[in-house]
Amino acid sequence: MTWINRQQQFKTALVAAALLVAVTSLLVSKWLANDLAAEEYKRMELWSDALHTLNNADQNTDLSLVLHVIEDNNNIPVIVIDQDGNVTDHRNISIQATDRADTIAQLTRRAQQMKAAGRYVKIDGNKPGGFQLVCYDDSTMIRRITVWPLIQLGIVGGIVIIAILALVSFKRTEQNKLWVGLSKETAHQLGTPISSIMAWVEILKEEYPTDPYVGEIEKDVSRLNTIADRFSKIGAVPELLPTDICRLLTDVTTYIRKRTSSHVSFQVSLPSHPVMVPLCPSLFEWVTENLCKNAIDAMQGEGSLSLVLTDRPTSIILDVTDTGCGMTKSIAKQIFSPGFTTKKRGWGLGLSLSKRIIEKYHAGRLFVKATEPHHGTTFRIIVKK
Repeated sequence: MTWINRQQQFKTALVAAALLVAVTSLLVSKWLANDLAAEEYKRMELWSDALHTLNNADQNTDLSLVLHVIEDNNNIPVIVIDQDGNVTDHRNISIQATDRADTIAQLTRRAQQMKAAGRYVKIDGNKPGGFQLVCYDDSTMIRRITVWPLIQLGIVGGIVIIAILALVSFKRTEQNKLWVGLSKETAHQLGTPISSIMAWVEILKEEYPTDPYVGEIEKDVSRLNTIADRFSKIGAVPELLPTDICRLLTDVTTYIRKRTSSHVSFQVSLPSHPVMVPLCPSLFEWVTENLCKNAIDAMQGEGSLSLVLTDRPTSIILDVTDTGCGMTKSIAKQIFSPGFTTKKRGWGLGLSLSKRIIEKYHAGRLFVKATEPHHGTTFRIIVKK
């Protein structure tokens, strides 16, 4: 639970840092773009004054400075129109046209767009009442400054995503190694006492051949041996064998029913015919038992537990439903995370291991189909035939 919280906090910190960088970059870029826009407006005023001087020049006017100002504009798109909207001049405008008429039409439309956006400088013409509008657009520099934050945001976002994926992959690898080592060590530690108990059971069978309790003890020892075998299989790809899942579920529910309070009712709905599915029987039993035990815990030993198996042409669907306390949506999203548990005791690995067994070893799916606080939960398993 602590590791999950730390991982979530780290992811949140990464996203927050990325957002901070993006917002800061956008604000700085906006500030720079505004400054450049104000500077370009002044340049357009100067350019308009130079154009006005050129239009009203006589033989005694020194045009060297005027022409220098006009020719110096090589990055701000400019279109000059008269009072009737006719294009009289343009600079730094890229036009793809087939003839002169098409060129004039495109320039006129572009100039009207600039005018509508308020990006123009008005200068008086030679004739009374006449005037010209110097319409202009953002320079290449402003456009680059405007686009750069978006590129930067994409780069930072990509780095954050890669970092999160690397973190998740690294932690998952660590967990897998830990689970495998823990499982194999558990199987090894269980082996010796189980062998001893099995020997004592054989002695009890000879001493008390008709005692029914000896038979029950033998079943529990056999169950312990099965559990040890399950632990030994974690970490290695198990062999999938054609298995009658109906019989398997019957054995599981029979075993659990005998060891569960009589206040818990079992409803098991299975097809009337054998349903053969490629399974690792011991591991699939483990998953089913784990779901049933979790359901019984959620009902606090009183309620109804149902297992419904649906046989489809290409797959089987197993729904395990209880009438227990249910879960909120936030808990349901974390229920399969390693280390997450709502119980006072437990490691929070049961459902995580169950999901791993179904999805990695059996190429199936295990998920929460439905849940609601105080109205129970349904887990669904889907496995291909």
